[in-house]
Amino acid sequence: MAKNHSNTTLLSRAVLGAALAGLVAAPAFAAPRLTPQQELAKALEGRVAGKPVDCIDPRMNSQTRIIDRTAIIYGSGRTVYLQVPDNASSLKDDDVLVTELRGSGRLCSIDTVKLHSRSSGFFNGFVGLKPFVPYTRVAAHH
Repeated sequence: MAKNHSNTTLLSRAVLGAALAGLVAAPAFAAPRLTPQQELAKALEGRVAGKPVDCIDPRMNSQTRIIDRTAIIYGSGRTVYLQVPDNASSLKDDDVLVTELRGSGRLCSIDTVKLHSRSSGFFNGFVGLKPFVPYTRVAAHH
């Protein structure tokens, strides 16, 4: 019986050791987190900036992405719109953007966007919008 207990103890130590080794090794395989500037460059890669516009249709740009403390990207597909608002340093990638559309139903450079924390739901502040810069994907030449 002592032999069985000894085998169980060895097996338990081996399993524990393997589990701990896995925990220690796991971060080595995790992809490094991009800086906000790297994330922005990656999001705009292969695109060319166009002439800034004052307003966009938020229904056409339902996909919105916050680049932490840097910018907001509206849209997906061939053309996206870059917004670097006043007070961009208050943007957090955890924020939910709350927009009140006025008369035209468009999102314009004179509007403000409220920021609410996704995790707590609390108001985090706001940003003032500037003109939107369209970035259009360059067609690949064969």
